[in-house]
Amino acid sequence: MEGAGSEMNILSNGKGHDQGEDMCVPMKTPPEEDHFISVNHRFDNEGGHLESDTFLPNGEGKTTPVFTDFEGKTSFGMSVFNLGNAIMGSGILGLAYAMANTGVLLFLFLLTAVAALSSYSIHLLLKSSGIVGIRAYEQLGYRAFGTPGKMAAGIAITLQNIGAMSSYLYIVKSELPLVIQAFMRIDPSSDLWYINGNYLVMIVSASIILPLALMKQLGYLGYTSGFSLSCMVFFLTAVIFKKFQIPCPFEEFVANATSDHLNRTHSVSHDFHSDVEVDCGPRMFTINSHTAYTIPILAFAFVCHPEVLPIYTELRNPTKKRMQQVSNISILVMYTMYFLAALFGYLTFYGNVEPELLHTYSRIDPYDTLILCVRVAVLTAVTLTVPIVLFPVRRAIQQMLFPSKSFNWLRHTAIAVVLLTLINLMVIFAPNILGIFGFIGATSAPCLIFIFPAIFYIRIVPKDKEPMTSMPKILAACFAALGVSFMIMSLSFIIIDWTSGTSQSGGGH
Repeated sequence: MEGAGSEMNILSNGKGHDQGEDMCVPMKTPPEEDHFISVNHRFDNEGGHLESDTFLPNGEGKTTPVFTDFEGKTSFGMSVFNLGNAIMGSGILGLAYAMANTGVLLFLFLLTAVAALSSYSIHLLLKSSGIVGIRAYEQLGYRAFGTPGKMAAGIAITLQNIGAMSSYLYIVKSELPLVIQAFMRIDPSSDLWYINGNYLVMIVSASIILPLALMKQLGYLGYTSGFSLSCMVFFLTAVIFKKFQIPCPFEEFVANATSDHLNRTHSVSHDFHSDVEVDCGPRMFTINSHTAYTIPILAFAFVCHPEVLPIYTELRNPTKKRMQQVSNISILVMYTMYFLAALFGYLTFYGNVEPELLHTYSRIDPYDTLILCVRVAVLTAVTLTVPIVLFPVRRAIQQMLFPSKSFNWLRHTAIAVVLLTLINLMVIFAPNILGIFGFIGATSAPCLIFIFPAIFYIRIVPKDKEPMTSMPKILAACFAALGVSFMIMSLSFIIIDWTSGTSQSGGGH
C-alpha cells in the first residue's frame, strides 16, 4: 500500500490513526448493495492501529468505501445485546405511568411512531457513514460542517451520556440502600456504612463499572449486556405475574409498622382509594394535564444513537444492511418489552400507578421478596448499562482533544477514571445537578436522535446523487424540523416545571 498515489488519502476516523483529521477522501457514491472491499489490514506491534487505509478502485473505476477502524470481531448477537442495553434504561419504570396518562391505544400509537422514527434515524446515520467510509459520529459532523460540526456532535454526546450516567448512579445511590435495608430488616435511622448511598455508589463504580469501562473494545461487553437484558426480562416477568396477584383496589401495607408509618399509610390510602372505583378499568384514550409530559418520555425511549456507530465499527462482516438489521432487532425487542411492561403495570394499578412503577408495589408490601429481587435486577441492569454509555463519551473526548493520536492504554484508562470520578462527585455532593442535566438532555437528545442525523445526511449525500428536491432529502429535512419541535416542547415542559416548583417553594409548600 506504500505505492498508493497522493490522491488516495488516508481516512481519519479517530480509531488509532497517526494522521490529522484534515486528511479525508472526497465523497463518493457507494454501490447499490453497500458491500465493502476486503483489504488486508496491517497493525503495528504496540498500538494495534492501522498503518494505512485507502479507498480502493473497483473494476469499473469507481471507488468503494473501506472502513478504517479495524476488522470487527463482535458477533451479530453480541451487537444486538450491546445496542439493546444501550436503548434500555431506567425509563422503562415510568412507562406504565405514561400509559395511564395517554390511554392504551394512544400510548401504542406514540410508541410505534417513536420506534419507527428511531429506526429511520439510524438508517440516515448508516447511509451517511457508508458514503464517506466513516464510523464515528463526530467525524460525520466534521465531514458535514467541518470543525463546528465535529465539536457540536462531540459536546452533545458528552453531555447527553454524562447526564445519563449521572441519573443511573443516582438510582444506585438512592435505591440500593433501601433494598439492603428491606432484605436485612435494618432500622432506616441506622448509620451503618453499608446502607450509606454515598459509600455504595463509590463501591459499585470502583468494583463493577470501572473494570468494565476499561475494556478496549465495546464488543467485549456483549456478555454483560446480555445479562443486563435478562435482568430486565425478569423485571417484565414479575410485572406480568403481579398483575394476576394484586386486586384492584389494592390494600396498602400497614402491618408491622410504627405508629407514625401507620398514620402515614392510612392517610395515603384514603387519598388514593377515594376514587379508586373509577380508576379500576383501562382507558383507551386519555388526555389530561400530564399527557403532554409523557410525549418527551416516549420520544427519547429509544436513545441509542451515540452507540450505533461504535457498535457498527466492531461488528463482524460489517455492511449497512447487517447493521440496520442489528438496529431493527434491538428496537423491536425493546419495543415489545416497553409495551408489555407499560401495559401490565398499568392494568395492575390503573390510575393509581406512580411515576416510578416499583414504588407502587412497595406501597402494597415493602418486604415482598419478589419485588425486592426485581429491584436488585433493575439496579444490576442500570449498573451494567453505565460502561456501554461511557464508551461513546470517551470516544467523543478523544475525537475532540486527541484526534490524531493512536490508542494508548494510559489515556484510555485516565479518561474513564476522570469521568467516573466527576460523575460520582456530582451524584454525591450535587444531586440537584441532575435537574440541570435534564435541561441539557432536552437539548442534546433531540440533536443526536433527530437533527444531526438528518442534517448530516443532507450535507454528506452528494447533490448529483440526491438533489435537495428529492424525496429522501425532503423527508430528512422534515425529520430535522420534527427534532427542533421536540426540543422546543421538552424545554418548555422543563421550564414550566422549574417555574411551578419555584413558585410552590416561595409559597411555603
